[in-house]
Amino acid sequence: MAAFIVHPLTHGLLDDLCGDSFSTTVHGWTGNVLAIPSGGTHFGFVQLGPAVLRCASGEFTLKAGMYFSVPGELEIASGRGIVITQKGFTGFFQLGGPIENAGRLRYIDGCTDSLLIPPVLHGDPCLNLLHLPPATAQTAHTHPSLRVGLVIRGTGWCETDNGRVPLVPGLAFVIGAGHRHCFHTADSDLLVLAYHPDSDFGPTDADHPMRNRTQLSSE
Repeated sequence: MAAFIVHPLTHGLLDDLCGDSFSTTVHGWTGNVLAIPSGGTHFGFVQLGPAVLRCASGEFTLKAGMYFSVPGELEIASGRGIVITQKGFTGFFQLGGPIENAGRLRYIDGCTDSLLIPPVLHGDPCLNLLHLPPATAQTAHTHPSLRVGLVIRGTGWCETDNGRVPLVPGLAFVIGAGHRHCFHTADSDLLVLAYHPDSDFGPTDADHPMRNRTQLSSE
């Protein structure tokens, strides 16, 4: 996989990453009905609303800035957005948003991040919101697995070993595992949706709130 692949947000399949160790597809929708079959969990974001989501849990009207996780088949229509599917994974049905203007967690080089859809179990996929303030120059870095992103707001660029890639709203991108990159901004901030197919975070049988906050009485 190339270091940094960009996709204008058009309707239909944007990228097929099923050859990756985390079998993933990326779709866009732009008004027309997008139908994706069962066989995985779909992580999505509405860039332009309203959008209408139909799935086994019901029918939902989503505003711009809302996001979702849907296991099984789905249909989405109207508005515009992105759907990232991890094949063979069964997550929870979740709706959230609209997003905030910045993240709640500190990230590298003055950036912030919010965990929009957390891992159900340790190691599971997650959906994040990355915020870069104006005049940010990230340190070059890599990730151990692929990343899929969507520029939500603002402008900037990504420096890769193959050169500079301009970033504008509505641009989707894929970063291959292990490929060095860094994001930069000038006068504008930058708000980016970021999908991770795995994580080193999340509940386990030995470490989760129900267990940790249960104090057994001594006899």
